[in-house]
Amino acid sequence: QVQLVESGGGLVQAGGSLRLSCAASGRARSSDYMGWFRQAPGKEREFVASSNWGGSTTDYANSVKGRFTASRDNAKSTVYLQMSSLKPEDTAVYYCAAGLAAPLTTRVDYWGQGTQVTVSS
Repeated sequence: QVQLVESGGGLVQAGGSLRLSCAASGRARSSDYMGWFRQAPGKEREFVASSNWGGSTTDYANSVKGRFTASRDNAKSTVYLQMSSLKPEDTAVYYCAAGLAAPLTTRVDYWGQGTQVTVSS
């Protein structure tokens, strides 16, 4: 069954903002860690950001620190990625990820289907 569903991708000009959302269902709702990866054309999938269950611990790739913010609303079983000061190099398919018990940089148990983010220069 579907576990993670992303929304909010699209086309934005450089310097603009977007917010991605990811709604979890089923067992993914109880994931200790939820967050985001991205994959640009011709490149490997890379970690972007994550949040633990209570939101007290967040982790970011160096390339997005200070520009992106990950947050969770456990009542809605949803994780968000607020992206600001977007750059053309942020263009990628963004994937929601959930880890039941380990940080996402260690293990991902569920993946979303991906949402395209395109930043024009």
